[in-house]
Amino acid sequence: MSVVVVGSTNLDLVVTTPRLPRPGETVLGENFRTVPGGKGANQAVAAARAGAAVEFVGAVGSDEFAPVLRDSLAGAGVGVRGLRTVAGPSGVALIAVDGAAENFIVVAPGANGALTDLHADDRAAIAAADVLLLQLEVPLPTVVAAAGAARAAGTTVVLNAAPAATLPGELLDLVDLLVVNEHEATVVAGVDDGQPLDALLKLVPRVVLTLGARGAAYADRDGLRLRVPAPRIEAVDTTAAGDAFTGALAVGWAERGGADVESILRWACAAGAACAQRPGASSALPDRAAIDALHDATYRGTP
Repeated sequence: MSVVVVGSTNLDLVVTTPRLPRPGETVLGENFRTVPGGKGANQAVAAARAGAAVEFVGAVGSDEFAPVLRDSLAGAGVGVRGLRTVAGPSGVALIAVDGAAENFIVVAPGANGALTDLHADDRAAIAAADVLLLQLEVPLPTVVAAAGAARAAGTTVVLNAAPAATLPGELLDLVDLLVVNEHEATVVAGVDDGQPLDALLKLVPRVVLTLGARGAAYADRDGLRLRVPAPRIEAVDTTAAGDAFTGALAVGWAERGGADVESILRWACAAGAACAQRPGASSALPDRAAIDALHDATYRGTP
């Protein structure tokens, strides 16, 4: 099965700290590291490690971070023919992680903002894929164009609506499966009552709602509703757990053609939990063996 990701790639500058600062406050950090990241690149690496053939469409700058980002993707087995180089800085994310594995993230898009069109080769890769995986860290017109190319070719469109934004109908009409956390769900749905699934199903045919340590929920217009618990783990760093979940979800969807949704969700939850057991972003994304091991340990014997 094959997945194309159109999205962002950043170099993450990560500091661990006993607690996250309040506005206007300075706290002393502990450890500092640089880690290749970006939601698009993370999800591409997650999908590749979960067993898919993955092509990535994105942009890096002309700075010293660019070779690191390119090599990180290629080293994980992600195809980088669609990764172009543009003048200026690469994307950067500033990340703080506290002692409870919570984090805050500030992103400077850099070259990601220059991904303003799709090449003929990009469209061909999308047309040949089982799943197109999208996020919202590159210009919205490019996301719409990629989704349109996928719909024209019969490729399933999975949109992780992060960072949260109100989305135009022209994009929502092209989405087959929307993946959102609880905050993103309320923003996309335009509601604030904490019950956004019904509102979201008026916009898209299928929704996965990620619930962190509480697992994930699913709803579709056919009336199917599911809730899957997450594996119980000792979390170390949740920075890329959502990306691990989404990448594995895309792989499971491609493998099963969207059938047996409950099993797909369990496997994706295992991927997210396995990622949270390790520090870092792309460096923490689990391979298929690790996902299978935690999945089997958690859900074996579950109907």
